[in-house]
Amino acid sequence: MEKKIKVGITHGDINGVSYELILKTFADERITELCTPIIYGSLKIATYYQKAMELPTVSFKMIRTPAEAFDGKVNLINCIDGEIKVELAKSTPESGKASFQALEKAVMDIKNGTIDALLTAPINKHAIWSDAFRFPGHTEYLESHLCKSDSAGSLMILVHDSLRVALVTGHIPLTDVASHLTKQLLTEKLLIFNASLRQDFCIIKPRIAVLSLNPHAGDNGLLGKEESEIIEPAILDAEKQGVMAFGPYPPDGFFGSETYRKYDGVLAMYHDQGLTPFKTLAMENGVNFTAGLPVVRTSPAHGTAYDIAGQNKASEVSFRQALYALLDIYRNRARYRHMTRNPLQKHYVDRGGDNVKLDLTKEDYLSV
Repeated sequence: MEKKIKVGITHGDINGVSYELILKTFADERITELCTPIIYGSLKIATYYQKAMELPTVSFKMIRTPAEAFDGKVNLINCIDGEIKVELAKSTPESGKASFQALEKAVMDIKNGTIDALLTAPINKHAIWSDAFRFPGHTEYLESHLCKSDSAGSLMILVHDSLRVALVTGHIPLTDVASHLTKQLLTEKLLIFNASLRQDFCIIKPRIAVLSLNPHAGDNGLLGKEESEIIEPAILDAEKQGVMAFGPYPPDGFFGSETYRKYDGVLAMYHDQGLTPFKTLAMENGVNFTAGLPVVRTSPAHGTAYDIAGQNKASEVSFRQALYALLDIYRNRARYRHMTRNPLQKHYVDRGGDNVKLDLTKEDYLSV
């Protein structure tokens, strides 16, 4: 029988919709047939939301460590010391501290191997900012704590069915995007994207579309030179390393004409360039996946939703999809490791007396 995946779930910002999403998701007892969920949060806060909003009752099993987790139950590790006040729809230092305490504990357990994968509920980036968390978001924090120093880093990918949009730059000001773009950075992101599409989504030879930075793809240098000086050389460099990359394409026409349907992945240059069309097409069902990490991490594609916090209006669909995607990607990655762990040794093959030799030492695909 296949071992159930232990999924660590951080409670995110306690003043937003996170607990509403968690309670609505795990009110369906069938979810615990798919995995062993471990909530990193607070029983008091969960109980508060259940009573105040008359949400479905979820029976939590209190545990101290993931090793104590009960199969078939929704487990909870208390990460909050002392009393804490819930202030709906407000960004407070207390809510930021609570967010960080849950995330820190879950990442520690990921590192020591006691949970298998991570699902993070939305945080408020202003509230969580502190001396202990000086990162623009989850992605950068997890990359800092989980990736090796010689790693190429991580990549944010927004996922819905066959639509996968990745970002070269993430949470940085728009005025800084052009200065951050380099041929090396784009090439690295293309390699990470290609590897993830292969091992995490089971696409043998992915086709990746690359968007331009400037309107009309720079219009032959009239509207900018980043396309000819940075993006196109990066595409060519990635192609030499086995990546099937195409572009750069002007984003407006690319999405307006539904050209994205012809590709397995789309690489956007900056945050809103990728997320605006993605959320227009798949706001409720979208999932945020962090590629390039040694562990699988997903999150719903929306934020804390302060505007509807405490009103019982939040949909748990994206959160539920984030859980399903996590389980699929975890299993895909395990199968990929199994299938590629003992590759056949490659040799030169002599075709006879014509002295023509076929060089089979070159990799057809990028190794991951």
